[in-house]
Amino acid sequence: MAEDINDTITRIEINDKELILIGTAHVSKHSAEQVKEVIEQEQPDTVCIELDEQRYQSITDGNKWKEMDIFKVIKEKKATLLLMNLAISSFQKRMASQFDISPGQEMIQGIESAKEIGAELVLADRDIQITFSRIWRGIGLKGKAMLLMQVIGGIFSKETITEEELEKMKSQDMINSMLLEFTDSFPRLKKPLIDERDQYLAQKIKRAPGNKIVAVLGAAHVPGIKREIQKDHDLTALRQVPPKSNWPKIIGWSIPVLILAAIAYTFMSNPSAGWQQTLSWIIWNGSLSALGALIAWAHPLAILTAFVAAPLTSLNPLLAAGWFVGIVQATMKRPNVADFESLSTDVFSVKGFWQNKVSRILLVVILANLGSSIGTFIGGADVIRLFFNNL
Repeated sequence: MAEDINDTITRIEINDKELILIGTAHVSKHSAEQVKEVIEQEQPDTVCIELDEQRYQSITDGNKWKEMDIFKVIKEKKATLLLMNLAISSFQKRMASQFDISPGQEMIQGIESAKEIGAELVLADRDIQITFSRIWRGIGLKGKAMLLMQVIGGIFSKETITEEELEKMKSQDMINSMLLEFTDSFPRLKKPLIDERDQYLAQKIKRAPGNKIVAVLGAAHVPGIKREIQKDHDLTALRQVPPKSNWPKIIGWSIPVLILAAIAYTFMSNPSAGWQQTLSWIIWNGSLSALGALIAWAHPLAILTAFVAAPLTSLNPLLAAGWFVGIVQATMKRPNVADFESLSTDVFSVKGFWQNKVSRILLVVILANLGSSIGTFIGGADVIRLFFNNL
């Protein structure tokens, strides 16, 4: 049985437990104050918060950026993922700065209040890396491009909203309309980002120890949790990362095999045309990858590395030009402690994003890879054109 006490607090009785859901806006002063008030009044056995272990450590340990190994990030192919995390963090911090409140203050308040009354703390959200992986695997190439543009574009957005508008976002009608618009524009993103996490959160809250549970949640999740709390969900299944499709691997190997076969055949029939194909492949791949590195203000040696590496790495799907370029950039322009400390603040602006050595390395990796990918398609098309001209 669910009962809405007001616009932001919902009381649910299930399996002899009393669940109190607090729907919060993540950068609202009122939300943090309300969390403190409700926990002190209700004295719950357990407080559940909408965080996973990684975000909990991030929110409680301000030194996490200092411990980052940028070489490890590049080698483990996590540059794009880290850039997305930075973009989201930057957007949240900018919104928070409008209202003079720390990002995630309502979650911090939930943690502190749980300690003050001796309640058990439960991290109820799914691992953000699993959520990102399920999103990334499920939205296709067009979806990935749209998601990156939307997230990274949010870094430099100057749009502001009033606190009154922010508070209105907690009303159920507003949330439902927002999710409906979100579903229409990006339907494949909503399932792993919202629906699956509603199920995960509902199951974790329902399983939390004690008879009285307070859950601190983003307001957007409350309607879904109210719906899903009456059902049982398999947490193991929700934590699984879908296997990679074989098609990208097949396509990834087919393109270089086709290119090499076309050049080899042309060399046998017309060596001059074969050299022309080879030169075209090198110039398109190398130049566009180097251009990407140049746009990111890479070190001259990193730009040269892009030009040399791209034509070779494009023929091997297991390698990427950006890895080599990023490692050279990190070696020549090694970030210092100050770069890591100011990272989440520097990405507020275009200037800061390009000037910080850490974010610059991420841009170098991504733009060098992007240039190489574009060069592969243009250079590959020219190789095939010359192949047919010499049949």
